[in-house]
Amino acid sequence: MAGFTIRGVSKVYGGTPPTETLTNIDLTIEDGEFLSILGPSGCGKSTLLEILAGLQLPSSGEVFIGGKKLQGPGIERGVVFQDPSLYPWRTVSKNVELGLELRGTTKAGRRAAAQKYLDLVGLTGFENKYPHHLSGGMKQRAGLARALANSPEVLLMDEPFGAVDHLTRLQLQDDLLDIWEAEKKTVVFVTHDVSEAVFLGDRVVLLSPRPGRISRIFQVPQKRPRKRDDIELLKIQSDIYAVIHEVKTQESLEFTI
Repeated sequence: MAGFTIRGVSKVYGGTPPTETLTNIDLTIEDGEFLSILGPSGCGKSTLLEILAGLQLPSSGEVFIGGKKLQGPGIERGVVFQDPSLYPWRTVSKNVELGLELRGTTKAGRRAAAQKYLDLVGLTGFENKYPHHLSGGMKQRAGLARALANSPEVLLMDEPFGAVDHLTRLQLQDDLLDIWEAEKKTVVFVTHDVSEAVFLGDRVVLLSPRPGRISRIFQVPQKRPRKRDDIELLKIQSDIYAVIHEVKTQESLEFTI
């Protein structure tokens, strides 16, 4: 089981004055769910993802994965960041093998896993290329293959398509959904793009501006494969924009008062 239970999670960074990034997050993420986390810059969505990855600890509250309290990073979780951070001196295949190499997997096992996931993400034929030979979208595919090669039960993705062009982004979204359908993993996907969040997710969690709290959770019941111009998806997008506008208006009034 690879679902999360998040209870009363807050995060405060030190300083003068301290910065409260997240406040009182209560959320259940189901095993096998594709959850989108949406919010403006600085709202704490990346911080929440890093807490789920075990890269940060909450200032208060608890996180459980599969019913066990989360204490730090674990091999059941793979993380994909906006910058794939491929090592330039290693080939694409060797970059994908890195986690398996650190875990002591045999050379043959590493090669087989790397080839499987490079094929899956559409990088067949680029195994022996170096990162500087790849486009931005191809680097993201390689980063995704590296995460998948370790056979995680959960993929935690922090705006992974934010740095690529629009058409490449759409293709990567489609490819990610194909992989998710094939691999049956839990995916938590952070984005600030409303249409991306709705198109990908089973649910969309909308965070407020800092300190991030859950403003609303939107169900996206449409079956896959989805069409981006589906009227029901566009209606959910419209509802999200309405809540964002409502929150901004309320904050403006509070500031004025």
